[in-house]
Amino acid sequence: MDLASLPDAIWNTALIKIVPFLFVLTVIVFFHELGHYLVGRWSGIKILAFSIGFGPELVGFTDRHGTRWKLCAIPLGGYVKFFGDENAASVPSEAALREASAEDRARAFQNASVGKRAATVAAGPIANFILAIAIFAGTAYATGIMVGDPIVSEVRTGSPAAAAGIQPGDRIVAADGQRIRYFSDLQRYVSTRADTPIQVEIQRDGQTRSVSVTPELQSQTDGFGNSFQVPVIGIVANSQQADFRIENLGVVDALKYGVSQTWFVTERTVAFIGGIFGGREGSDQIGGPIKIAQVSSQVATLGFAPLLNLAALLSISIGLLNLLPIPMLDGGHLLFYAFEAIRGKPLSERVQEVGFRIGLALVLMLMVFAFWNDLSSLS
Repeated sequence: MDLASLPDAIWNTALIKIVPFLFVLTVIVFFHELGHYLVGRWSGIKILAFSIGFGPELVGFTDRHGTRWKLCAIPLGGYVKFFGDENAASVPSEAALREASAEDRARAFQNASVGKRAATVAAGPIANFILAIAIFAGTAYATGIMVGDPIVSEVRTGSPAAAAGIQPGDRIVAADGQRIRYFSDLQRYVSTRADTPIQVEIQRDGQTRSVSVTPELQSQTDGFGNSFQVPVIGIVANSQQADFRIENLGVVDALKYGVSQTWFVTERTVAFIGGIFGGREGSDQIGGPIKIAQVSSQVATLGFAPLLNLAALLSISIGLLNLLPIPMLDGGHLLFYAFEAIRGKPLSERVQEVGFRIGLALVLMLMVFAFWNDLSSLS
């Protein structure tokens, strides 16, 4: 590469890798913080800042309510700062409250009822789930969904399905009593049940029979070369027998699909987290900003709709992450408010301070671990 072409190469790299990442992350962060902002406003809490990113402000404006809306230099998150907060993590600032006017103190976050504070904090993760539902529903309505009949075309040799006696031509009608309408329904059901026996009902020659199948984890590689583990039972459906096709959805059905898909991804993510602690899943699949940027650039090559669906997946993950009962995260604040509701008064300032320090240490360790995984995946 000659020096003359270097600016073009840098620009192309930014377009291919950085722009999709910033788009996905900005959409997710904006809606998360918008949830905090809207419920905080409705609760009468004074809001000082709505920030996308951290660090020095690049551009911004102050609205008529006195809230500073800004875009900052480090685009790896965001925050809503309420009056009475010491920092972006909503650590209480007693000094700010002492120096404030009576009117401002009445609108401080810490002086709102525990119910209003809990609702304001919970609104961020809830907004992430609403965003995911809207994206899944919107893309399904706009493009339709690919479906196929749950008819077995092939059974892998030595697979759990082969051991259970499933044969080509069998039609899967239910799993643990739940109706299987499409082949994807079975895939989704199996994907959260590694090493868990499933009672599968099949139709063969006009008769229905039940077999027990235990999914096993299998390493797979996607079209971009990314490796991952997924529970499988070892059956394949092809377009001839399963009749794969695009099914268009109306508004109501698209909304139902959005809710269903969001619930499935949530269930799968929770199962993955539980699998890490149970030793069934590899923690090397946890990724950070580098991994998200890599995947975003890959998915962007498939089109705008797949990139939106990736944003929905990540929005669910961020919503769940924020609900973990770790101080510094939304879930940690909700845990403090639960104790406050039970005790009838807040936890002591000292207990909250210790909690925030522990939470900060845990969050930093998670960030370092994810970053290490990112670097390892590049080597």
